[in-house]
Amino acid sequence: MKKILFLCLLICSFSARGQKLRKTDAGSGLIDKGDKTGLWEYYAYTRDGSQVITQKYDHTAKKLVFFRPFDEVPYPVKNASGEWTRQQVTHPIFFIGGDAALAPYMSKLNYPAAAQSKNVQGRVLVSIVVDTLGHAIDQQVVVGIGAGCDEEALRVARTIPDEWIPAHIGSQAVVSRLEIPFTFRLQAR
Repeated sequence: MKKILFLCLLICSFSARGQKLRKTDAGSGLIDKGDKTGLWEYYAYTRDGSQVITQKYDHTAKKLVFFRPFDEVPYPVKNASGEWTRQQVTHPIFFIGGDAALAPYMSKLNYPAAAQSKNVQGRVLVSIVVDTLGHAIDQQVVVGIGAGCDEEALRVARTIPDEWIPAHIGSQAVVSRLEIPFTFRLQAR
């Protein structure tokens, strides 16, 4: 019996050696050979500075396990006939890891020289359609400010990896759309 217990412990210790616990301000979970594995918790901060869990995502099963409640407003959903309607969803589109995981991609904006020389600042709103498999498709500028900022926001939106969780109605994934703001602000001199 002791030999069996010893062998079990030995096997478990060898299989767990490749996995490491990773914890950051944005999330925590296991890393195995450089890839996230198993259940990860993702965090955000409230206005008072408290850390809250926004998502729990199982990277092994590729499944959303928990999400923090969201605003109960209708979201744009593409129906079977291809028309866009606004509907209540079980959950909207999520980026795996939440806003904290999306932020590094959004910060890769290069301020266009034309916008700098014309002192153009503001917010560009880009629409992204996420299909039922979590792929981002059909990125478009909805509200632009010109001077090259619209094109730059669109370029960055297209570089965001396909780490989207599609919107759901009940247990069914649906094609939906979200809008992401990109802010262009010149540094004070």
